[in-house]
Amino acid sequence: MHIFVTGGAGYIGSVCSEEILNAGHQVTVFDNLSEGHRSAVDPRATLILGDLMNRDEIFAAVKGARPDAIMHFAANALVSESMTNPSKYFRNNVSGGINLIDAAVDAGVKKFIFSSTCATYGTPEKIPMDERLAQKPINPYGQSKLMFEQILNWYDRIHGLVYINLRYFNAAGASDKFGEDHRIESHLIPCILKVALGQREKAEIYGEKYTTPDGTCIRDFIHIQDLAAAHILALGRETSVSYNLGSGEGFSVRQVLDIARKVTGHPIPVVVKEPRPGDPPRLVASSHKITSELGWRPKYPRLQPIIESAWAWHQKHPNGYGD
Repeated sequence: MHIFVTGGAGYIGSVCSEEILNAGHQVTVFDNLSEGHRSAVDPRATLILGDLMNRDEIFAAVKGARPDAIMHFAANALVSESMTNPSKYFRNNVSGGINLIDAAVDAGVKKFIFSSTCATYGTPEKIPMDERLAQKPINPYGQSKLMFEQILNWYDRIHGLVYINLRYFNAAGASDKFGEDHRIESHLIPCILKVALGQREKAEIYGEKYTTPDGTCIRDFIHIQDLAAAHILALGRETSVSYNLGSGEGFSVRQVLDIARKVTGHPIPVVVKEPRPGDPPRLVASSHKITSELGWRPKYPRLQPIIESAWAWHQKHPNGYGD
């Protein structure tokens, strides 16, 4: 198959593109490089520089590529930023997404795999979280993703565009070639590893009075290659559906720190800061649905190997992609 990958120069898009190519498919990457890196694009892929906010550019790119399916990773994804600049998130994540699915309909593309998020659920009513939970976002980032899921539903009903919403929990880790290098790094594991690399003095804990055993937030981490495997399986789905993607096990911020200290051999000192607005105390996935329906099985269900893969990549690339 020929897969059109938006945001393929970013963290998740780069590893997913790599795994799609390894599976024998063809990849065209569409990215404006505002967040991604040119050197994060697998050399086997075709790179088109363009912006989803420019309808002419995305229409021409999709029509020219004539893909069998689209995987949409391009989005702004900082919860804290969405709480101060909601306009950016609704413009880029919703309006830009509409341009993309209009281009898909125009070019006759019938399958669309969407990089969604557990943030669409907000603060969950139960743990572990399955797809039957009410979606009640508590930040504009999660709201923007939910809005786009709802738009996709109408495009399926009206245009026959089959969508697969993959609601990620916390993607982490690295492949041998590609890893996590955000221009503004807010994700827990790379921030911790920057301390071990000597690039930051201390790791930051945002809040220690949550209703959790040690007072810090609990999150579910999924290896980036397991995430990519789920996308490849989703290509075989012929009807629209939503799936959660996580390991099903939650770790507190302090537990992540302890494992990172063990992996790196560094003491990793910390500083406690005020909680960030829009952060739920506990997010843990149930991935039973995708496991039972598509046969997805994570190869890296434990956190230590995930951190080990990230640490190996960051040691090889202490300055990230260097651009």
